[in-house]
Amino acid sequence: MAFLAHGPYRIRYELDGPSGAPAYVLVNGLTQYAELWTAYRDALIGRGFRVATFDLLGQGESDKPTLFISQDDQVAALHLLICELGDGPVFLSGISFGGLIALRYATAHGQRLSGLVPMSCFAELPPQLFLLGNALRAGLILGGTSYLQDLLLSMNVSDAWLAPVLDRLDAVKRQGWLVNDMYALQNLMESFLEFKPLTQQLPAIGIPTMILNGEFDFLTPRALHDTLRIQIPNSSLVIIPRAYHAFTLEKPALTADLLARFADDVLAERWQGNKAVWIAPEEAGGDLVPFPDGYDHLRAIPVRRATP
Repeated sequence: MAFLAHGPYRIRYELDGPSGAPAYVLVNGLTQYAELWTAYRDALIGRGFRVATFDLLGQGESDKPTLFISQDDQVAALHLLICELGDGPVFLSGISFGGLIALRYATAHGQRLSGLVPMSCFAELPPQLFLLGNALRAGLILGGTSYLQDLLLSMNVSDAWLAPVLDRLDAVKRQGWLVNDMYALQNLMESFLEFKPLTQQLPAIGIPTMILNGEFDFLTPRALHDTLRIQIPNSSLVIIPRAYHAFTLEKPALTADLLARFADDVLAERWQGNKAVWIAPEEAGGDLVPFPDGYDHLRAIPVRRATP
């Protein structure tokens, strides 16, 4: 375990894999911690990458300020970590809250990145997501960390993932209780009270970008990811079949494979974003399929787009 210093605070990080190899930096979502990327670390190292994981300020083993935690501080901490990687290619990916931090980093330091993979995230905070966020924050304040976990699990993962663990749910949630502090989580959530949309900054992201969105993600639905696709010039949107918001937990083998293939394509100069929309395979190693021509990818049912 190693630490970086950001002002008076310590940021815990892990760096694994061959020195000098292209690097992947993976950014946690809210309530998560670095160990949840273990399957990704192993898969990506096996594909020849160096892997950096860390706990955001206020999460896991990183310091937990008792008062407001700025998203600018999270971007600064991420920059410290990326500076540890040397001059080689760096690919940055984040899920949910971590995806937002990755987007913010790319708008400020895009020249340091070779590729970007935002997952289950957003550049705007529309009314529905704003109200959901406020409800989750109220749930944390009134019911504590365990109640917040119950809310997030029910909306973030599928019945197929939940059913086998229902009779041992406390054990599944235990690590989250141990590494997350209720007041630090509240501070992280309150960083959205001053949130300003990133949409106007997205066209400045000139690097290859693969946007990943679960088919059934209703916390950050398709339209929010389509904003990223439309505004980021060299991007494509990839829809993960039968997946919810936290598909990185449900489908690690598939997601790690998509991350590795994206980086391989970029490094081999095969990547062509073209603002295209793709459907990911059901399993790792399968082919991506273009979204069927003539249908509206923002609809849950196959409705043909209106012709101009």
